Amino acid sequence: MIEPVKRDPIHPGQESVWDYPRPPRVEHTGEHITIELDGVTVADTRDVVRVLETSHPPVYYLPRGAFTPGVLQPDAGHSYCEFKGAAGYLSVGSRARSAWFYPTPNAGFESITDRVAVYPGSMDRCTVDGETVRAQDGDFYGGWITEKIVGPFKGAAGTTGW
Repeated sequence: MIEPVKRDPIHPGQESVWDYPRPPRVEHTGEHITIELDGVTVADTRDVVRVLETSHPPVYYLPRGAFTPGVLQPDAGHSYCEFKGAAGYLSVGSRARSAWFYPTPNAGFESITDRVAVYPGSMDRCTVDGETVRAQDGDFYGGWITEKIVGPFKGAAGTTGW
């Protein structure tokens, strides 16, 4: 029998990933996002869409135009999300398969069309409103953890049954 997940306590100004919906919610945010790689800022924008799904830290999607020209390159592979649809992969600079995008997402997710999400653990530094992001455990989901977000989070060893 699987034990129920014990939610982390929520303090003022925080949000719990256990209050996020399934299927996921998509929302525009004015948060300031930066991404650094090899000592250079490769993306900087406030034109951000985040996807919120139960048990997952937010995933941020940025317009391609927020990235330094030429830093995004097509990479091999595809995956499929039951909610968002078929995704393609990108390299960011020298980091292979470190970003993904949905060229034609499923209904309800049109606002992420051709926007780019990166795995924060593959970058040198990602920030949300100046705060350095901690990457979600595991190598599949790509969530961005800040002090504003509380878990526990799916992705680490032993969480596949959540």
